[in-house]
Amino acid sequence: MSFRKIAQIGHPVLRQVARPLSREELMSPSGQQLIDDLIATMRDADGAGLAAPQIYESVRVCVIEVGQNARYPYKPKIPLTVLVNPLLTPLTERKFSNFEGCLSVPNLRGRVDRFCEVRVQAWDREGRELDFVARGISAGTYQHEVDHLDATIFVDRVSDTRTLCTWQEFERHHREGFIKEVQTIVAEFGS
Repeated sequence: MSFRKIAQIGHPVLRQVARPLSREELMSPSGQQLIDDLIATMRDADGAGLAAPQIYESVRVCVIEVGQNARYPYKPKIPLTVLVNPLLTPLTERKFSNFEGCLSVPNLRGRVDRFCEVRVQAWDREGRELDFVARGISAGTYQHEVDHLDATIFVDRVSDTRTLCTWQEFERHHREGFIKEVQTIVAEFGS
């Protein structure tokens, strides 16, 4: 396991649609090393998730984990989840407004509309089928990471550019109100 450099907005790798992995590639030593490196890099950077293109690997793999996260202490917990070749299907037209940031876009946050419920289909790191529903704030986390695999960064989805702000200004002016919104969403969806 090693920590990798995180690609920053403007690097072409973030604008390439990632290719699927075969089961053979996934189970190879290099495929498993990629997953270990994604996890280590995400944790080192205090991220809630990280996609392979963010560490310069244009393949359809991402990892998600929300525990005691200093950057997102208000997010519901998500156990470590590895998604290989994920497919997300919205289960509702209903959306919520999420204040998002990204390790590839340092010191910037903005409002993004996300589906309240999505079906997640993928393989885990052993190639086993995953099929579950993500709801609420957690659904937004899954959508954010899978977007990276489709060459989309959260700033592409910001509905109103006037919501863009630095982390410092988010903490000063928006955090308290957003936490109340998160609590309402968690009360309804449980995550």
